Amino acid sequence: MEGSRKGGENGHQDLCGVLLITANLGSLFEDLDNMLPIWLKAFFEVLQRLQPGFVAIHCQEVGGKNFETGMNLVDNFVEKLFASEEMSCYRRSHVVMDKDYQATDDFTALGNIYFVHDSIASPKYYDFKSRDFRECRGHMRFMDNLSKSTCHEKMKFPKDLFPESRFSRKGFLRTRWCINGSVFDLINLHLFHDASNVVAMQSFPSTYSNKRKKALHAVLERLETDEHETVPYFVFGDFNFRLDTHDVVKALTASASGEYTKENNDIVKVVFTENGNSGKVVLTLEKKKFEATEISPNKAKWLLQFDKEAASFSDHFLEFDKDFAPSYPYSEDVNEGGHYMQTRVPSWCDRVFFSKSANGSLITNPDNKGEYQVIGADVCMGDHKPVYLHFSLVNAKGQFMSPLRHAMLTLLYVCTQGPIMV
Repeated sequence: MEGSRKGGENGHQDLCGVLLITANLGSLFEDLDNMLPIWLKAFFEVLQRLQPGFVAIHCQEVGGKNFETGMNLVDNFVEKLFASEEMSCYRRSHVVMDKDYQATDDFTALGNIYFVHDSIASPKYYDFKSRDFRECRGHMRFMDNLSKSTCHEKMKFPKDLFPESRFSRKGFLRTRWCINGSVFDLINLHLFHDASNVVAMQSFPSTYSNKRKKALHAVLERLETDEHETVPYFVFGDFNFRLDTHDVVKALTASASGEYTKENNDIVKVVFTENGNSGKVVLTLEKKKFEATEISPNKAKWLLQFDKEAASFSDHFLEFDKDFAPSYPYSEDVNEGGHYMQTRVPSWCDRVFFSKSANGSLITNPDNKGEYQVIGADVCMGDHKPVYLHFSLVNAKGQFMSPLRHAMLTLLYVCTQGPIMV
């Protein structure tokens, strides 16, 4: 699958850095007054250190679980994000927020936020109706009735894809961009969670894994076969990918015995006690409880061997190596941001993937390893840590802009107060 890459107005242009972030904001809107300052501070620290030219934030669970009150806070979140001094050189932005929770058949609670540094010339977004690009000028907001906008493509997953066919906000929100001649899709995705630890431990893939697989394959097929030109893409969001819970439990309880509690012939609780005379409980597992003595963020990388769900999509997309602890489920207590809640198996739910065509056309330099990490590892960002990928985008001549060169161009911009054409 070959992507479209065209030269800019001067034949080619450089793009310094691209910062792609996925952030599940559900917890944030449950305690916005206390958590938002922490969240913004951690985000701006990354922004200032990397100084990217193009930034994309894909949000899930916008407004939190209490839609009626939480949606009233979304505008405040966006305004505080853009009102900060750190955003003073990002005077073009594009915000798409699905806030209409009363439209139950279409509501996804997804939000895509994009902003462009002043040093980047002529960024363009795609109109899915007219099938052409329009220049991104000023601050553009699409935050109410998204049906009136044609700059995105949104879909809520049909009910038959949902585990247990229950109501869900899961779906995807897609945009397309042309930055310095490079064309690519950015897809915000939210897949189904594991409703019960007890069910998930029975086998792998679990029923939840199979539902996620079916939904994601439907999205990828649409990207690769629809009426729009096929271009490289980045898919980043809350995939809800979970570990092989069956094998995690086996590893944690290799020297333990389980005591099972049943209700109506269904297992509702399992307590694993270390064999011998110690009587030490090594794991307590219930529907929404996973209390394990051997798992903490600084001792969790051994769990990578059980991160298997993404392997089903290796023919479609790639991922940088994960050098960070599982991004979920962190404590929602603002004083306990570096600790996991004992509710689920810690997992790499929040991910940034890119198509093989993107690897071959946009990020091909062997030295361009990118930076793939979490934001706010030691502070409270909610139950999900935002995950980001930062990399240098290939320009129209297949070249990269070094961080030093970007810093020089940024300084030049500050001195000239005008966009730089390179």
